[in-house]
Amino acid sequence: MKWMRCRQGGRELFGLLEGDQLAVQEGDLFGAARPTGERVDLADAQWLMPCRPGKMLALWNNFRAAAEKNGWAIPAEPLYFVKTRNSFAAHGQAIAAPAAEVGRVAYEGELAIVIGRRAKNVSIEQAAAHIFGYSCANDLTAMELLQRDPSFPQWTRAKGFDGFGVFGPVIETDFDPAKASLHTVVGGRERQNYPLADMIFTPHELVSRISHDMTLEPGDVILCGTSLGVLPMKPGTTVEVEIDGIGRLVNTYG
Repeated sequence: MKWMRCRQGGRELFGLLEGDQLAVQEGDLFGAARPTGERVDLADAQWLMPCRPGKMLALWNNFRAAAEKNGWAIPAEPLYFVKTRNSFAAHGQAIAAPAAEVGRVAYEGELAIVIGRRAKNVSIEQAAAHIFGYSCANDLTAMELLQRDPSFPQWTRAKGFDGFGVFGPVIETDFDPAKASLHTVVGGRERQNYPLADMIFTPHELVSRISHDMTLEPGDVILCGTSLGVLPMKPGTTVEVEIDGIGRLVNTYG
């Protein structure tokens, strides 16, 4: 099932994507959601992020192909950082470019895990019960800013500009990452095409390991990292992140 949120006629609505319509639900997305019988044409609606994350955690160096090409050691444990809430953006939302002195900005097409049930110290075997579903993401990065000061890599700043955590368009609850690939199309040209099965730490492993560091709450999002093909973008570029079985996330940068 594909869950989504939108704004229509001044109302924020959530429910199931059915063709080009939203089958509206009421209640709690992660609890007892119930159909209202109302249907909304998406042509008249504005897409919103499919949930409101309390926090977004993003992986670095989690794909074997990228690690091999870049000469990175396979990490012994997940390496991750935090995307701040001001950075969250939805499908279709234009992403403002930061000031020119920030330097070049890159796209990173990624798989997103959406937590549906509170997770604290869960095992890998228990992790599936805490995952609500999966979505597409674009983890934008100010490439030159990240390592500008040799004394302190600026992960939070480089990853935290407004709109740098794009997420959506839907949450798919029936999805097997081991059988899907991710494609990123930039300005009409495919730049990324990689199998999600190449992850070093699988989604279940990520949920388990991170839950031993911090409590994960319903709506929290984990970005699984990216693979080969990351490049800087020019302002005005449209980026499409598509994952087989989930959908296509589209935004224009700058």
